[in-house]
Amino acid sequence: MKVKKFMAASMPDAMKQIRAELGKDAVILNSRVVYTGGVLGFFKKRSIEVMAAADPNQEIEQKPALKPAVIPAPSNHFKENTEESLFSGSRTSNELIREISSLKQMLSSLADGQQISPVYPDEIRKVMQLLNEQEIDNSIQDQVLQVLLEKWYLGGAKAKVAEVEAWLHEELIKQIEEIPFSGISFTKKYINVAGPTGVGKTTTLAKMAAECVIKHKKNAAFITADTYRIAAIDQLKTYAGILDIPLEVCYTIEDFRQAAEKLKDYDLVLIDTAGRNFRNRQYVEDLKNVIDFEKDMETFLVLSLTAKQKDMEDIYNQFSIIDIDKLIFTKADETSTYGAMYNLIHKYKKGAAYITNGQDVPDDILMAEPEAIVKQLMGKKK
Repeated sequence: MKVKKFMAASMPDAMKQIRAELGKDAVILNSRVVYTGGVLGFFKKRSIEVMAAADPNQEIEQKPALKPAVIPAPSNHFKENTEESLFSGSRTSNELIREISSLKQMLSSLADGQQISPVYPDEIRKVMQLLNEQEIDNSIQDQVLQVLLEKWYLGGAKAKVAEVEAWLHEELIKQIEEIPFSGISFTKKYINVAGPTGVGKTTTLAKMAAECVIKHKKNAAFITADTYRIAAIDQLKTYAGILDIPLEVCYTIEDFRQAAEKLKDYDLVLIDTAGRNFRNRQYVEDLKNVIDFEKDMETFLVLSLTAKQKDMEDIYNQFSIIDIDKLIFTKADETSTYGAMYNLIHKYKKGAAYITNGQDVPDDILMAEPEAIVKQLMGKKK
């Protein structure tokens, strides 16, 4: 299979180049509009970039054998040709129908001013369905599917669905593997956990504290600024009692500074914040009246996987006034759709620390590594 990229001023010009070099059976893999040259961002030249593929042996294989010349029958010529060429199901007629269908799709796309969408083989269409079901953003799908399509043709267009799924798994990891992922780094003393109401911050904080105390043998303490929610303090006090660590309650930033002084000899201080409607930016600003962000602090933003992606993006943007180090995704056990998690990481280039999947402390928490996230996305197709 020969694959080549063509540049032309227009799609008809590109098609002429493709047919001249790869032959009439060439398949368009992808196309897009690109701009080159120019000065200071102006006067750029618009071109069409088309990637096409063709089997160099196909034309030879399809050449018909030479036959002795025959004299056409004087009557029923149109009828015979119509029945045998267009509707008899021969390979020639199928190819003709396919070409007409492709041309119609191409003309329709050009009429709408859109780029030409490649025609995907069935094996790739099946993994497209998985990406759609998981609500992966279209821009990410386009990038991933282009890679799969190239591999499919370069491999001789023979790959089975399982092999395409393995390529998908590999490409999804590749897309996010450069983004830093990790849990608590243990390089900063204060661990701040923030997020909207109802995402499970306090339970998540207790799981993180248990990991620090039990697994890493750290000398930890709690500070809570969650004084809005009824029983929030009692809930954290219960976890503090189980882990045998101190808890300080803060209503103002002065309280916070006094608590920090009291806990200065501890390795880690884990901070619980009030869960409020953080689509209102003022509530995020209010956090600065209770928590001293000038401290040596690592901040985790907690988001529920049961929320809409748009709401999660709004909350992330509201919290952009403070430094967010990592994301934590909760309630993985309460949904079957995980695309929003992948989309946010990919869009904001912000790694995740943990995924929680239940209420049990300390068990229901996982490290959020690229492999674990893609595994969650692909389910049994991993």
